Amino acid sequence: MKNQLLNFRKIEWQLMTFVFLVIILVNVLGGNMSRMDYQSGFRYFAKVLIPAIFFGSFYLVHVAVYPNFRKTGKFWPFLTYCVLIFVFSMMATGLLSYGAGFSESIFQPFFLTTVALYLGYLVITFLMNQIFLPPRFPDFQLYNTIRLVLMFFFLLIFLISFRLAVSETSLIIFLMIIPASAVLVLYNYYFVYNNKKKGKLKRSRIFNWGLSILILLTFLIIAASSGAEEALLVGMAAVAFIQLLVFPLSNMAFDRYSLFEGQVNELNIQVNQGSANLSFLKSQINPHFLFNALNTLYGSALVENAEKTSDGIQKLGDMMRFMLHENLQDQISVKREIEYLQNYLNIQLLRFGKEPNLDLDIQIQEDFCEGQIAPMMLIPFIENAFKHGISTKSKSWIKINLRCMKGSIHLDVVNSVHPKKAMEDPKDESGVGLENVQKRLELLYPNKHKLTIVGNDSEHFVHFSLQIG
Repeated sequence: MKNQLLNFRKIEWQLMTFVFLVIILVNVLGGNMSRMDYQSGFRYFAKVLIPAIFFGSFYLVHVAVYPNFRKTGKFWPFLTYCVLIFVFSMMATGLLSYGAGFSESIFQPFFLTTVALYLGYLVITFLMNQIFLPPRFPDFQLYNTIRLVLMFFFLLIFLISFRLAVSETSLIIFLMIIPASAVLVLYNYYFVYNNKKKGKLKRSRIFNWGLSILILLTFLIIAASSGAEEALLVGMAAVAFIQLLVFPLSNMAFDRYSLFEGQVNELNIQVNQGSANLSFLKSQINPHFLFNALNTLYGSALVENAEKTSDGIQKLGDMMRFMLHENLQDQISVKREIEYLQNYLNIQLLRFGKEPNLDLDIQIQEDFCEGQIAPMMLIPFIENAFKHGISTKSKSWIKINLRCMKGSIHLDVVNSVHPKKAMEDPKDESGVGLENVQKRLELLYPNKHKLTIVGNDSEHFVHFSLQIG
């Protein structure tokens, strides 16, 4: 309640559903059909239908029309629907009231009073949104508390103004039983349940049984002073109601809320850890690629003319722009990812394109390459092949086959394997990028990817497929 704004539209809908359901049920059960004449029968059905019409109007405006207006922003359709609902509801309740003898005219003041109450509630909540919400206040506790009290206050005014369809039984339920139950639930939470949860069992028992003893003493004094012995029975029934119904049910609700809150906090921690890991993995990838690309251009500048070097620098610039902009996004287009991959391959071809011992077979089919993908998801497999599959002294080969199908992308990479250099770090065997992309796949595409890596003494094979949206 302190750190989160309550879903008041849902609470308001559930509260009014409960209120009208109780009113209609009490009115249905309060009549005796066997002793009714035409006039009393019409009055009976009017008391059932009038609250039903009010409830239907509230549903149409509060749950259907107004949320749609907030979503679309179309004012005139919203106003038209509101006017139609207003006219129909007013005429229907007016005719029922006039026919039942509740009034001498079909124009009922209580209908206009109810509409004015609803509009007044909306205006006040709008003003509250401007005044009590963060950042003006540090949290949502004050706003949530005031609005809950406001809801109950307007509900009481509505019940009092709606007397012709609200029986005394309904008023007792809403004005006495429900508020008393709410106070008991709050008492239980702050003084009994919380102390028990903190391990203060003695204090919890004192507040629990102290309340019951206080209630019994109060009714005992009333019975003794008034001579009404049944008052003591009422007190005993109240204690039984608290100890057997209110406290156990509220404790179950508190336990479920605590469990739910713990699960939400655990999920938030996991999401934050995943985001932090993902950001760290991205930060690992970027310098790695820049270092490789710069080394490639440096070697090309030594052996080639300025034209090829400038072409390589241009492609490197495209790659750097990609890493500075697209790589920071959660999703990019598949075509943009492939464009980055092709720039990388072109830069590598500047260095290795004329190697006599290297056989390069690159096939990229861009048909059906639609949808979105996490950036830098394909390049680590290609980089790994160039890093470990090329030798200037022995026969080498790299075969790349990239193809798209509707809803998926597939990459096969085969490269030769050569004996490790004596000074090579064993931890660098598969490349930082390849290890990182495996972790990113686990975070971003669980159950939506397939990665197969097979190797032997002479060849390394990677098959990667990914479902894309």
